[in-house]
Formats: sequence, C-alpha cells, structure tokens
Amino acid sequence: MSKNNQIETIIGQIENVIWGKRDKIELALAAFFADGHLLIDDLPGVGKTTLAKTMAKVLNLEYNRVQFTSDLLPSDIIGVNYFDTNKATFVFKKGALFSQFLLADEINRASPKTQSALLEAMEESQVSVDGITHLLPSPFFVVATKNPFEEVGTFELPSSQLDRFMISFSLGYPNPEAEREILQKKNTLKEVTSKLSVEEIVELRKKCDEVHLSEDVLDYLQEIIHFTRDSGIFYKGLSTRGAIALSVVSKSYAFIQGRDFVTPQDVQKMLPFVIGHRLELRSKTTDENASEIIINSLHIDTH
Repeated sequence: MSKNNQIETIIGQIENVIWGKRDKIELALAAFFADGHLLIDDLPGVGKTTLAKTMAKVLNLEYNRVQFTSDLLPSDIIGVNYFDTNKATFVFKKGALFSQFLLADEINRASPKTQSALLEAMEESQVSVDGITHLLPSPFFVVATKNPFEEVGTFELPSSQLDRFMISFSLGYPNPEAEREILQKKNTLKEVTSKLSVEEIVELRKKCDEVHLSEDVLDYLQEIIHFTRDSGIFYKGLSTRGAIALSVVSKSYAFIQGRDFVTPQDVQKMLPFVIGHRLELRSKTTDENASEIIINSLHIDTH
C-alpha cells in the first residue's frame, strides 16, 4: 500500500507554513483522522496557533478560536438561552464551540469550571443546556494549547480533562535550517490549492478505522496497558479511554505512513504522545522517560 496522495497533499500544504515539523504535522493529522482531540503543550511563540489555523484551512473546516482567560465563562463557549421578545420564546444562541475545528488557546488560563465545559463536547460531540441536548457539527476537532504550569495565571488541567485529549506533544523550536528560512521569509497562511469535502474526510477516517490490527499487535497493546496498571511505577495506570486512544491513533498513523496494517513500531511511536499527559512516574530518578521504561521492560521483538 503506497502513501495516500490526499494525505501527502495535506501534509505538503501544511508544511508550506509550518517548516521543519513534518513529524508533528503527521501526529496532529493522526489525531484528527482517528476522531480524537489534540493538546499542544509548549512555550508561547513556537507556532501552536499557526499550526491549528493552517490545519483548519487545509482541511477546509469551519474554524473558531477561543482565547481562554480567567474570566471566561462556560456560556461564552457553549452558548446561552435568551428570551426572544419577537417570538415570545427562549432561543438558544450558539457559542464558539459550534464549529468543526475549535482552537482552545491557552486552555489552562481558564478556571476549572470553564475548562469542564468542554468535557461533554469532546466525548460525545454534543452539549446540554437547560436540559436540552444540542449536537455539534461533524467533524468536530479540538486543538488546545497549553502554557507550562509554572507560568503566572494558569490552572492545572484535571485528569478528566486531560484524558479527553487523544494525544499531546510539544512543537519545540524549529531546526536551524527551518528557522533561517523563517527569518528570511514572511511565512503567512498561503492559499491552498485543494480543499477536502466532509465526504472525503469521512472516507479517510473510514480507511483509518479499517487498518488491520493483528492479534500479535493487539497482544502487545494489552501488555503495555497492563504494565502501566500492574508495575507500580506509575501513580495510576492507563484508562480504558487511553488504551482505546493508543489503539486507534496507531491505526491512523499507520495509514498516514501508507500501510493498511499496524506494526509494533507504530504503537511505540504513538506511545509517548498518548501517555505523556496521562501517566506520571512515581520515581523521577531514572533518565528514561515513561514510554522508554515500558518498551524496555516488555522486551518485545519488533523486527
């Protein structure tokens, strides 16, 4: 199975703006096509917002951005019922959440109450207001950016909120070659030459879902899951939602790489981005990160 031309076109157009970050672009697309959500945790000014805006434009999705602040209210995001005097009835005014692509910028600057407004939306693609359920557009994709907790005026995200994000990563600084190009040129959001339809997105998501997960790879996934719960090296093990995230994003990533089957290497590649915001080591005395400890402890032959 060769690489999908649509996927290569999407990546190429995003790379026109986000230089030198193909690996992170692939990760972001893997989360999107796996019908998940993405958390980008990094310092200001490294391109988090630009990546989100570029993805939304290339994927041809309705885009909304919400700047999270300490005084932001849940109704500012979800919407509110108001009394329409002309109709003599209550009418629901939709908030910014009602978009196909929502950028929750600096999500950890809002209060926990406001952060929790996203929980139902991210899990079920709907919101409930005054006992009435309102369905969100499809597709519905949340990219949240997060500044480091040690910065002034931020709130730590609760584990229930973190678990709603399929993967998380940091963009990091560009490599010297890419940064030199950025300094020499004004890289703006250029016009895209091809735009996906909702039907094409649905079809690509279907193809990702159809990627084969063999019994051997499924065994490997379960060994990882049980290790996180039984080894005692983490404060808590991987949740069932987290386990599903590892499975489906591995399938999506395999598809982006041009394969219709998942390899153990795909699982290993996705592992740090699935567990990075979910698991915390009890001991910080090792130089290995959590995913390295898991992979090295299981001694699985991936060749």
